[in-house]
Amino acid sequence: MLSLPSTSSSISRQKYDVFLSFSGEDTRNNFTDHLYDALKRSGIVTFRDDPKLEVGEEIAPELFKAIRQSWCSVIIFSKTYAFSGWCLEELAEIIKQKNNKDHKVFPIFYDVDPSNLRKQKQIVEKAFAKHEERYKEDKDKIRRWRNALTQVANIKGWHLNNRHETEFIGDIVKKISAKLCETFPVVHDGLVGISSRLEELYAKIDIGEDDVRIFGICEMGGIGKTTLARVAYTQMSPHFEGKSFLADVREVSNKCGLVSLQKQLLSQILSEEYFNFFNVHEGNALINHRLSNKKVLVVLDDVDNLQHLKCLVGRRDWFGLGSRIIVTTRDEHLLRSYRVDDVYKPTTLNTNDALRLFNLKAFNSETKLENDFSELSKRVLKYAGGLPLALEVLGSFLCGRDATQWRSAIERLERDSNKEIIERLQISFDGLDQTEQNIFLDIACFFNGEDKDFVMKVLDGCEFFPNIGIDVLIKKSLLKAYKDNKLWMHDLLRNGKKNC
Repeated sequence: MLSLPSTSSSISRQKYDVFLSFSGEDTRNNFTDHLYDALKRSGIVTFRDDPKLEVGEEIAPELFKAIRQSWCSVIIFSKTYAFSGWCLEELAEIIKQKNNKDHKVFPIFYDVDPSNLRKQKQIVEKAFAKHEERYKEDKDKIRRWRNALTQVANIKGWHLNNRHETEFIGDIVKKISAKLCETFPVVHDGLVGISSRLEELYAKIDIGEDDVRIFGICEMGGIGKTTLARVAYTQMSPHFEGKSFLADVREVSNKCGLVSLQKQLLSQILSEEYFNFFNVHEGNALINHRLSNKKVLVVLDDVDNLQHLKCLVGRRDWFGLGSRIIVTTRDEHLLRSYRVDDVYKPTTLNTNDALRLFNLKAFNSETKLENDFSELSKRVLKYAGGLPLALEVLGSFLCGRDATQWRSAIERLERDSNKEIIERLQISFDGLDQTEQNIFLDIACFFNGEDKDFVMKVLDGCEFFPNIGIDVLIKKSLLKAYKDNKLWMHDLLRNGKKNC
């Protein structure tokens, strides 16, 4: 399961994700080479030394620099590792960075017993006998090497234990990839409250698992589905072989057709190739054929039609193991009918986060105001109801205006809703048929907060078929039914459409 650090504890990215420490004599052309290739294919930036650096007696300065520029070190303990002064000098520097700079260390015990490393017995004892003979005048060096070896051997690592190397390497890469995701920084100006949302989303996505999963992000317009998907996409994409973010799928499909989106998907993932086909059936076959062995991350943003899913992500076997597909939509029924693995439903912002976001847009500061604007801000927050879109639009509109202008704008808002906000919310209403629109308007005007059974009885008498109609409104994120059986509609949705 993946988690994210808070914004304040996020770390800056290093030049390398992984520094590989190994004995070239034992593993350079087999295990280490295979591991390096697997890490690289998973998008993990890995430093492996060049054999040309090993010409001299002393460790090359480039290696010390690479260790310091890496987030972690993966140490492959093989039978001749302890015989190499070069490897032990690397090890001592790795331990120095671990103790002083929070450098992560992951040991691999490749046909080596960690207890022999800890106790420095058997083959390790023979190795140090040679080092002590060679460096008689430098006891501090031997002491550093022994201490470093003992420390690393006490870290829980991975043991080959007669396993197939391909499977063993796959597990290592999967675990390193998952660990790296925990370091992704969440530093995005103005994205208030996103850290907790990302943690909840990542708990569902779990990219450490080696299967193909499809997830939905579903809620009313303006709540931040696209923003959440884009941040997750940016953070996760280094750990996939290919990636594609298809923005505004509904709009692009209506204007340009699904074939254009299929070409965009393929071109983003296979960037050096050109695709020339003319119907969705050819596109389906190409996506399936070209991506079925590739671990990819795909985001389909603002989907409102089942055909979007059928022609862009088809079946799970269209993509390689480890692939993740994220779909943002306002229509939960669309996701359920496609049988996605899980649906994440972000909530509106709590009072504190709503105030922070509004202050950022209105005053370029998160500081709580104690002047005339404080009471006026509370009126805006009540109107916005925790909806990020409304808070951003209204905060930006009021920025730089005086208190008199604020009062005038708020009074106008309370009578006539903001056009930019309502146009975004209108999309969901326009997608309803006439009977569902009538149900929506009746609830907006008369029944918000009323008991669901009572409302159903009234609407049934009007021959509005409320059993299906109310379910459609709920699935399209236009209405909520709480556990106490009360129906609730967001004030901005109500104020935008009711004319009663």
